[in-house]
Amino acid sequence: MLAVSAALGVVMGLVIGGLGGGGGVLTVPALVYILGQDAQSATTSSVIIVGITATVGAATRFRGGVDWRNGIALGVIGIPAAYLGTLLNRSVSQTVLLLAFAALTVIAAIAMLVNGRGSAGSGRSGVSGGGAERGEVPSVSDARTPETRVTAVTTRARVHGRSRAAVVAKVLVCGTIVGFLTGFLGVGGGFLVVPALVIALRMPMSLAVGTSLLVIVLNSISSVASRFGHLDLDWRVIAPFTIAAVLGTLAGKRIADRLSGTALTRAFAVLLVAVGAFVGIESLVGL
Repeated sequence: MLAVSAALGVVMGLVIGGLGGGGGVLTVPALVYILGQDAQSATTSSVIIVGITATVGAATRFRGGVDWRNGIALGVIGIPAAYLGTLLNRSVSQTVLLLAFAALTVIAAIAMLVNGRGSAGSGRSGVSGGGAERGEVPSVSDARTPETRVTAVTTRARVHGRSRAAVVAKVLVCGTIVGFLTGFLGVGGGFLVVPALVIALRMPMSLAVGTSLLVIVLNSISSVASRFGHLDLDWRVIAPFTIAAVLGTLAGKRIADRLSGTALTRAFAVLLVAVGAFVGIESLVGL
């Protein structure tokens, strides 16, 4: 049991350290199908394991690798949702919980693949002249008369105002969803946070990974706090799993720095699809 927990912890840690999330999606099935925990206990154990592991991961990126303002904002937004997710976790059957988990893994895989393609596309894109012909917002510096300057300023203000509102809306939605998933399914939600930070906030991937870890930490704390009085913890499993995961996180960051992020993401997405299919089939057979 000790060796199995440690081995699984290393794998989960490698994923979190390398990708900034996704480890919790592997942790719950491992706790249920390999280590024999029931779904409710597994989600609670996963919150603790993922939370501690993410804390270490965020600490390794403390200087310049975390956007504290946006990370804290996302985490705070998710606190009420994490509490509601925890309440729902205690009220549904194990089969429903695992079927929801199976669906989540497939969604996570799709999100990672889409984000990988989007990042690659944005990396190739460039800005050239002829913005007016492509429908871009006019530049003030390009305006040749006072009237056109006023028009340019007004247009850009309106567009940027709408853009800012859209970003705020995306952050609110993302924070709420991630908080709920942490409470309900015991996952950190990094697979949603990273794409949201990259796409909505235009954040560099390396910074998004570190910020995602901060969000996971905050949501995990909220979820564990809401579970007080209902904690059923097996530290013989949690302790070695967590220690190994922490070590795996440190190694995962170094590996990610040397390998292609796109290749890592695609490989993990394939693994998620396999895990989701397995959990879904096992749950349906058990009906």
